[in-house]
Amino acid sequence: MLHKLHIEESEVPRMCLELYREHGTTMAGLKALGYEFDDDEFHAFVHGRLPYETLKPDPVLRNLLLSLPQRKIIFTNSDKAHAAEVLKRMGLEDCFEGVICYETLNPPLETENNMDALDNDAVIAGGEPEPSDFDGTAATGSKKILKNALDNGISSKSRILCKPSLEAIEAAIQIANVDPKKTIFFDDSARNIASGKAAGLRTVIVGSSVLVPGADHGLRNIHNIKEAIPEIWEDEGEQTEQVIQSTAVETVVHA
Repeated sequence: MLHKLHIEESEVPRMCLELYREHGTTMAGLKALGYEFDDDEFHAFVHGRLPYETLKPDPVLRNLLLSLPQRKIIFTNSDKAHAAEVLKRMGLEDCFEGVICYETLNPPLETENNMDALDNDAVIAGGEPEPSDFDGTAATGSKKILKNALDNGISSKSRILCKPSLEAIEAAIQIANVDPKKTIFFDDSARNIASGKAAGLRTVIVGSSVLVPGADHGLRNIHNIKEAIPEIWEDEGEQTEQVIQSTAVETVVHA
C-alpha cells in the first residue's frame, strides 16, 4: 500500500483495519475505493510475509475430518495458492472435496465474452481443476452463476465478492450445490456467521463457546466438534448432508 498505491505510511495500519471491518478484506476495501492493482501481485506480497513455518500438522483435526461422513468444502476469502499452502502444512490437503476461494468468486474477466476463463479457475486445492466439481456441479453451472453476478454488477474491477457479504455466501452455496438447510457452516467471524444464518445455513462460531448473533453452536476449540455436535456423525442424512468450513487464513485455519 505504501509503495504501490502511494498511501501515507501513517495511514496504512488504520486504513487496513477499517477496510477489513467494512469490506471483509483490505483488498476488497481498496478496490471499492477505486485503487487499481494486480490481484495476484497483492496476494503474493501479503501472503509472502506470513510465517507459514509456524503452522504444524494437526493429526487430531485430520482424523476428525476424515471421520465425517458428509461432504466437506472450504470457503475462504484467500487466493487458491495460500489456501493450498495452509492446508498442506496442516496435513489437511486431502480432507476436503474442494475449495471455494478468491478466484472462484472473482474470476479475471473483463467481459462476458471471457466466461470460458472460469473453466481454468482452481476450485480443488492442491490439484488441477476438474471439468465437474462439487459433486457433479459442472463448470458451466459455476459460469452461469458468476455470469449472473457480473450482469448484476456484483463482480467488477471495483467490487470484490467475498465474505461477509450475503451475495458471496449465496454464490458459494450455489457453486457447491448444497442445500443450506442441510449444511453446517463453521467460521470464526461473527459477521460471517450472521451472513451464513441469513443465507439459511446452520452455523457454528469457532473460537468461542459464547454464541454470537446467528450462531446455532459455539466451539472454543475445533477439536471439540464431536462432543459439541455429535449428531454430525449420526446416520441421519436429513440433518446434515454437507459441511462448509471457513479458512480464516489471516490468523489460523479452522477447517
